[in-house]
Amino acid sequence: MNYGVSQIDDERFFLSPDGKTNAKSELNATIEALLNEKTFDDNSTACRFPARKAWLAEQLNIAHFPKVECKEYDKVLQRLNPKSVTLVFPSAHINSPASMFGHTFLRINSAHDSKLLSYAVNYAADADPDKENGAIFAIKGLFGGYFGKYSLLPYYDKLKEYRDSEQRDIWEYDLDLSEEETLKMFKHIWELNETHSYYYFFTENCSYNMLWFLETARPSIHLREYFNFQIIPFETVHAAKAEEIINNTFYRPSKRTTLLKYEELLYEEHKSMPLELIDSKITEQDILNNPNIDIQQKRYILEASIELLEYKMSKNKIKKEEYLKLFHAFSKARASLGQGEKLNINTPPNPIDAHQAIRASIGGGFREGEPISFLGIRPAYHDLQDSGYGFLRGTQIEFLDFEISYSNHKTEVEKATILSITSLAQRSQFFENLSWRTKFGWDRNSLDATANFIGTVGIGLSRGNEFAYVYMMADPLFYFDKKTTSALGGSIGIVFDKYKNMSTNIEATRRWYDTGDTQNLINISQSFRVSQNVQLKFNYDYKEKRDLKVQKEEDSFKVYLNYYY
Repeated sequence: MNYGVSQIDDERFFLSPDGKTNAKSELNATIEALLNEKTFDDNSTACRFPARKAWLAEQLNIAHFPKVECKEYDKVLQRLNPKSVTLVFPSAHINSPASMFGHTFLRINSAHDSKLLSYAVNYAADADPDKENGAIFAIKGLFGGYFGKYSLLPYYDKLKEYRDSEQRDIWEYDLDLSEEETLKMFKHIWELNETHSYYYFFTENCSYNMLWFLETARPSIHLREYFNFQIIPFETVHAAKAEEIINNTFYRPSKRTTLLKYEELLYEEHKSMPLELIDSKITEQDILNNPNIDIQQKRYILEASIELLEYKMSKNKIKKEEYLKLFHAFSKARASLGQGEKLNINTPPNPIDAHQAIRASIGGGFREGEPISFLGIRPAYHDLQDSGYGFLRGTQIEFLDFEISYSNHKTEVEKATILSITSLAQRSQFFENLSWRTKFGWDRNSLDATANFIGTVGIGLSRGNEFAYVYMMADPLFYFDKKTTSALGGSIGIVFDKYKNMSTNIEATRRWYDTGDTQNLINISQSFRVSQNVQLKFNYDYKEKRDLKVQKEEDSFKVYLNYYY
């Protein structure tokens, strides 16, 4: 990081022609412009840069600046009425690779009692990942192919975007910033209005820019110093915790979480009724007049129908006219049943208590009866065999996962994963998600004895309950071993994850190669969460190999100690 160069890339942010690369020149130009205003309205330097003016007045003890009238700034400031700040973390989106890291933004709380009337400060790539090719979006995001854009909008709108349409639970972390510090932060936000910077997926991203704002509000905290190579959104929450600026935590379940709770509460014979109501296969009067449905189940059916209707509307799966007609009918029918039991959604594990992103591993064991040791490092950030506590169930993102082994006086590469993403979205009555996974990198799962480059993109199905989830995947793949070999893999797996401090993963795979060979692979792991950032893992690997066209079996027993930081 070059501390002599501003990380704002928009020339409108600078008063000096070389202001981006010359801080002294920009400082002198700012002082000159503030003391010699040419306009005295919203276009004045003082109205455009209130944070600079306040800082210079404090540092240089300047008591008298030219008087200006900042109507737009004063109007927005009065509307926001900033009193305090909340760090907001929308958790991962189960089926969106662009959103599986989560996201962070800030909420500026006003004097109003309702948090929904507050405003959200957001920074995001000026692109729509749903309208662009996923691979192109990822590549451009990695290498600064987009501008990042700041936005200030009602918090209610951000909740609709993340919680309702994107199926993401919301975690709110109230910070202990004072009203004066909050105002200082707002002034800096105002200065960045309508400016842009290059957006980098792993570094100068949404979270990084929120850390800047918080450090501007309170210069004594050093949140950015917790990050050297990458800034993953949920890691900013860990940094805020380490700096002891979090006061309270609040959880807002997503539409998906709410609907899954209704699925749990509805009797089996009633689970399909909300869908039948929305499809007009039955009417709300059929529910109300059915003597075989008890009153509380009727309430749940109609409440779930309203929630599902709103979800489908947010996904543009129903026309507005039909939505309004059904919403009115369902709401009227539900109101006729009186107050019932309040929906009680248990708060899931807090992401702030999950393991951190970087993992260092040391391990040992036996392969084919010979002792072997392992050493690994992974910068980011979670796999299915890590503790799932605080993470979205069934998701995996690994980036640059590297492991070497030492055996028989020989060091070898066990794996060198460039990118691995897994989304095992459990299907249910209301959500018929497909599961998928992709991986690119080197591993030892091919037929020969060395690590080969492999690429695969697979699709499948997953179902689960509170104790475990199962999945079936079809994975077309190719790997390089002097020549390109392709195959089709079929896998079935189960993950037992009921308990906080332990999980069991079992996966069996059969591959059919274009050479006519077949191969069986089995992986079993038993993990124990020793503490938040320490894990003990026992692993058994079975691989069928080919040595000079002779099939052989390879068994490995491993024990790992994983440390996360």
